[in-house]
Amino acid sequence: MRSRLGDRGSAAAEFAVAVPAVLLVLILGIGGLATASAQVRLQDAVADAARLAARGEDAARALAALTRAVPGATGTIGDEGDLVCVTASAPAPLPVITLRARSCALSGGR
Repeated sequence: MRSRLGDRGSAAAEFAVAVPAVLLVLILGIGGLATASAQVRLQDAVADAARLAARGEDAARALAALTRAVPGATGTIGDEGDLVCVTASAPAPLPVITLRARSCALSGGR
């Protein structure tokens, strides 16, 4: 009977140690998935903006489409020979990361 009294509260102590670790892993996992999703959205938006600019749309309209798709994104449009390239960056859901994407499209392409 003496040994049972010595174990009293050990389950609560183990639970108190395990819960913060599990929560940290869960939060980092969700943050990682949100960051990956934001990167995919940014890459798609940059590709769309490059296609718009390559078709002769106004640069402001192409960049506006980019910022509508990914709030907070900033981008630049440049010509590289026959290509029109768009480079953009945006803040990630995890605050220590900045997302970047670049896409090019053939100028005059339909």
